[in-house]
Amino acid sequence: MAGAVVIAGVRSGVGKTTIASGVMGALARRGWKVQPFKAGPDYIDPTYHTIACGAPSRNLDTWLLPHPVAAELFHRAAGAADIAVVEGVMGVFDGHSSLDEDGSTAELAKLLDAPVILIADAGKVARSVAAEVLGYQRFDPNLRIAGVILNGVGSERHLEFCKPQIEATTGLPVVGWLPRRDELVQPERHLGLIPTVEGTVLRDWYDALNAQIEQTVDIDAIVRIAATAGAPGDTESGVFPDAPAPARTAIAVAQDRAFSFYYQDSLDLLAAWGAEIVPFSPLEDSALPQGVGGVYLGGGFPELFAAELSGNAGMLRSVRDAVGRGLPIYAECGGLMYLGQSLSDLDGRQFAMVGALPVVSSMEGRRLHLGYREVAACADGPILRAGERVRGHEFHWSVLQEPPDDAGAAYRVLNQDGRAEGFRAGSVWASYIHVHLGSRPGLAKRFVDAGATAASAIG
Repeated sequence: MAGAVVIAGVRSGVGKTTIASGVMGALARRGWKVQPFKAGPDYIDPTYHTIACGAPSRNLDTWLLPHPVAAELFHRAAGAADIAVVEGVMGVFDGHSSLDEDGSTAELAKLLDAPVILIADAGKVARSVAAEVLGYQRFDPNLRIAGVILNGVGSERHLEFCKPQIEATTGLPVVGWLPRRDELVQPERHLGLIPTVEGTVLRDWYDALNAQIEQTVDIDAIVRIAATAGAPGDTESGVFPDAPAPARTAIAVAQDRAFSFYYQDSLDLLAAWGAEIVPFSPLEDSALPQGVGGVYLGGGFPELFAAELSGNAGMLRSVRDAVGRGLPIYAECGGLMYLGQSLSDLDGRQFAMVGALPVVSSMEGRRLHLGYREVAACADGPILRAGERVRGHEFHWSVLQEPPDDAGAAYRVLNQDGRAEGFRAGSVWASYIHVHLGSRPGLAKRFVDAGATAASAIG
């Protein structure tokens, strides 16, 4: 690997995803093999990276993941690449805590010994932006901020009032800038950017972004900065087997416009422990893939496709049959909503779903549930044994008509007064909590073991 660089922002909304995707694409067009990463638990931004690079983007979260695991996941993926580009999360110093760097982009950059290019918003300032950059530079002297990209620049004349002061005050090079252009702004909705899997991200947007990056960002300077990244040390964490296990079972993974929220490394861990990953579509397929030993229903936006999901009677029957046969079924967020009795769309219309759980979910009266969660399993399930703890993340607007009760809850949320969370019913385990299967050793192996046992028992 020739180098690594972290593209971070002074705050959310400064254009990190746009600029990171543009830089990744520019490197790829030069013939570089680029490995993209996203700091934090976000599922949507990585879809933009994947299109830009032609390689799956991977999440690195220093709160969800033990540090040795985060380092191992980085070096496993980046080792075969020419260059690694990491997009940060929120502001560079924002994370789990108000008084330390836990879970922040800054913590990740230091763990990886990678230099940082800071994105600052020049939209409503001139030379004052230098004071902001100086503050970020001095806030943590151990963070290697190595360059600046300005977003929201009104004109080249405006740039002349920003760039010289930054370079004179901080000694940092301004390696690029982007103008204020409507065609460079991506549409958003209630959970942020719209996932590329829905097909709404047009090639025209990438073309416009690529042209702008080539014109106003010094890619060669970014490559030189990336070359200053440190070399990896020992990164064996224990979450992967010593050698990939032979396939022992097949796990059906819901992947379509309605369900697309998965950590790539979670899928890789399942495969490494002996699972054949078999994608299927609850929207378009008439039944689950034959012969699978387990089902993984990730998050997504089922509320946007409620009528289509409800209308696919064949798939609903197939999932109900899998529940009846005792297949281990693990679901997160959107998957929880799909397994319930019904869900409503954004217009308040209610649609019948699988009916495996006593869940009625709605977008009416919706409010944001967001944050890191530490949970303990209330019983043995597909990925945890009773009492085992894991860190996860919650991010949804939907609400449940009735919250889980103590008797049937999947988890206790330890950092929220032990409240009940999620549902368990037989072999079904579903919750709003998203879990990275690298968060602790054994999660992926346990799911594969459960699937192999179920497949053998069913015959």
